[in-house]
Amino acid sequence: MLVIQPWVQQHQNRHLADTRPSRNAGRKLAKAGYYVMQPKTVIFIHIALLPVYLTVAVYLNLIPPTVVSNLSSLLRLAKTNLLKQRLAASLSSALHSSEPSSQAENMSTLQFSLRPSQERGKADHGWLKTFHTFSFAMYQDHKHELWGPLRVINEDRVLPGTGFGTHSHREFEIFSYVVSGELEHKDSMGNVEVLKRGDIQLTSAGTGISHSEKTYGSRPVHFLQIWSLPHTSRLTPKYYTRTFFDAEKTNKWVRVVAPAGSEGVSDDREAPGPAPVRSALTLYATLAEKGQKVEQPLKGKKGYVHVVQTSGYNPGKATGAAVRIGATGSPAELELEEGDGAYIAMGNGGSTFVLENIGDKTAEVLLFDLE
Repeated sequence: MLVIQPWVQQHQNRHLADTRPSRNAGRKLAKAGYYVMQPKTVIFIHIALLPVYLTVAVYLNLIPPTVVSNLSSLLRLAKTNLLKQRLAASLSSALHSSEPSSQAENMSTLQFSLRPSQERGKADHGWLKTFHTFSFAMYQDHKHELWGPLRVINEDRVLPGTGFGTHSHREFEIFSYVVSGELEHKDSMGNVEVLKRGDIQLTSAGTGISHSEKTYGSRPVHFLQIWSLPHTSRLTPKYYTRTFFDAEKTNKWVRVVAPAGSEGVSDDREAPGPAPVRSALTLYATLAEKGQKVEQPLKGKKGYVHVVQTSGYNPGKATGAAVRIGATGSPAELELEEGDGAYIAMGNGGSTFVLENIGDKTAEVLLFDLE
């Protein structure tokens, strides 16, 4: 349909005999004082106004709530896919800049891209001091939005008597790794628990949960809040806790989170072994002592490593425990200190990740194996 808008008042009452005029007719109309809008332009305008149409429809209750929920889920998934493509493109050049010249060697080695501690997003709210590895809250950086299914790594320190009040989540796998102090968790599923060092609490938010996380006791709590994207939407919410003592993690990698249904992973609320996650993500943890070297085969397409800031809050350049990361049979190496992290790109055949403590302090390190 051709839409015609008069430019001058004297043509307001004129009518068109043919709503699909020829190109010459369109030119004549333009000369006569009409603005001729092409059909494609009309379509683009309606597409641009689609959010307005949907907002009005929701306000007038013309769309059932289930449809609105499904549309919201689709939009979130579309945004996530766009973020994945954009981040993969932005990191590709950095990761490939150190590629070996031999294609055969490239197929079986790891490549690293440093994520310096001081370049993370950060905020000091008084009651909360936090770092953001990926875009979160007021910190937004399109170069660091997600990596595989890994969407959030926040390193939080919360003062006594404070914390995160009741708030809601959906469609995320959310887990907390407690470094020091105690964290009180309450949620809409009726779970109430105090988490301490070595504990991992995992909530599969699915269709929606509400929870609060607050400091318990007289000491600040230091924990990492980690989110991943589930492989399936609209899952039934679930809650899990696992405990891993320091002795289990000393100078060895321990699998603390792993995909639900994989070997050695129980779906019970409390059980030995890794916490089950509905994502293509495996998380390992270690406490590497001075001079020690620990190795871990990686099977996914990518990974991420993070050195926990155990020596204390430091918004500046990383200090404290120091490690060197590399891979068996690969010349690629990178040195990290507390708060530093690194993106890992893996060869098609997988590889063995190597971490060596090159400092004089024990290093607490998290390693993600991702699809």
